[in-house]
Amino acid sequence: MRQVNIFVLLLVASGNVLSQNSTTIYGIADLGARYSNGMNASNAPLASGNTSAVTSGVNNTSRWGLRGQEDLGSGLHVTFQLESGVNLDTGSAAKADKLFDRLAWVGLKNAYGTVQIGRQTNALVDAITPTDPLAIRFASFNPNVNVAALSNTAFGTHAFGQQYGTSGYADNFYRIDNMIKVSGTNGPLRAVGAYSVGEVAGSSSALSTRGGALIYQQGGLVLSGGVTRFYNRDQMALDAATIGAAFKFGGWQFKTNFAANKADTAVNKSVHQRIASVGISRELAADLLLTTAYYRVRRETTGRLDDGFDRAFVFLEKSMSRRTTLYLESDFTRWRGDAAGKTGALNNDARAEALTLGLLHKF
Repeated sequence: MRQVNIFVLLLVASGNVLSQNSTTIYGIADLGARYSNGMNASNAPLASGNTSAVTSGVNNTSRWGLRGQEDLGSGLHVTFQLESGVNLDTGSAAKADKLFDRLAWVGLKNAYGTVQIGRQTNALVDAITPTDPLAIRFASFNPNVNVAALSNTAFGTHAFGQQYGTSGYADNFYRIDNMIKVSGTNGPLRAVGAYSVGEVAGSSSALSTRGGALIYQQGGLVLSGGVTRFYNRDQMALDAATIGAAFKFGGWQFKTNFAANKADTAVNKSVHQRIASVGISRELAADLLLTTAYYRVRRETTGRLDDGFDRAFVFLEKSMSRRTTLYLESDFTRWRGDAAGKTGALNNDARAEALTLGLLHKF
């Protein structure tokens, strides 16, 4: 931790150097008071009871980072981004084993597109982001982030329980190490290709990842889709796909997304998940936005009962300034099958609901 603190102090103290290199320090501070019934402070199911908590990142994940670029001439720029998640309620890093757990890449860009190398989000994220009904709000609890884009596939009484790709974690493949991501834009169409090297001696496919996404954006219309294949160390595959649409008309915006993934977890064993979502946002005033969203998750696993959950959200956001937002959030979850799991010998509640009052500031 001492090395991290020194690193941050040096960055702050060297503002003149940073500005000369077109480097920016940025971040999001999001903290709220949350009351939940049927869930604990980490939003995991409980057998009974309610919980009061101070929670970080309900609207948007708290983080800080560095980004910048240098003009190399002839329209070519070198770019980079380093980003770290923060638990604002405790001041701790989101991932204790990584300084820049969210992003760490360097790349080149010109008028035709970009090439980025390092730790980055998988190609599914590029496709889902513009069509997720919540616009990736409440990422730690959003099924399109967790299940469709594979940020946290562990829920209920079982999980994948192993690492696919070079994420560094079991059941979390949202961000991948060693990734080469190429993207280009032609008019309203953006294309993304991504490949991650597994770095397993003697095997070019073990722990590797490959995928792509297409995003069409014209006026208020967005159409997107993406596919990705991940391999585990034993060269078993996790295949995932997503397709979505968004349309904005006046003060209304409609979004929907459908995704599915299937993981081979052992010989003749697999997990198959399907995620459907829909949402509507309405500008009630120039500084007031209401967003509603519904998610349906279903899971089929070899040798287990089918399960899943339904989850609904309501966000009311009041813009206090260009950088500051006051928000009220509520959510309701109904677990299916045995997805709620157990606390000791007791079955957890099949229903849970929560309410959050929070404040978000961007810097």
